[in-house]
Amino acid sequence: MSEILRYVSDAFVVLGIFFAFAGTVGLLRMPDAFCRMQSSTNIATLGLYGAVIGGLVKAVSMILEGHELGWTMLVKIALIGLFSILANPIGGHSIAKAAYRKGVEHTEFVCDKYGEDEFDD
Repeated sequence: MSEILRYVSDAFVVLGIFFAFAGTVGLLRMPDAFCRMQSSTNIATLGLYGAVIGGLVKAVSMILEGHELGWTMLVKIALIGLFSILANPIGGHSIAKAAYRKGVEHTEFVCDKYGEDEFDD
């Protein structure tokens, strides 16, 4: 059982590495600051979640093997995941909205809801 959980944990970490790599490529290739902001938020969110889920699986594996340290590790990793699920998307959105209001150059938007109510707060 422990060996299977190790492979599952490693698979999630590799998945997180894939999302971090794909986001980095997107960051280098995107045309403007808003598209790059979306790619960087994906790196921070999806790349981190692969590592967090892999760490949670590893902590459960340690608990099943009888290690006391597994519970501490489980709580810490769960808190990291919880705080990042709240902070990363909200922070990325706030930074993009501030850049829009500041007038950062961008390619043409398909839908511009900020422009409709730019002066409403």
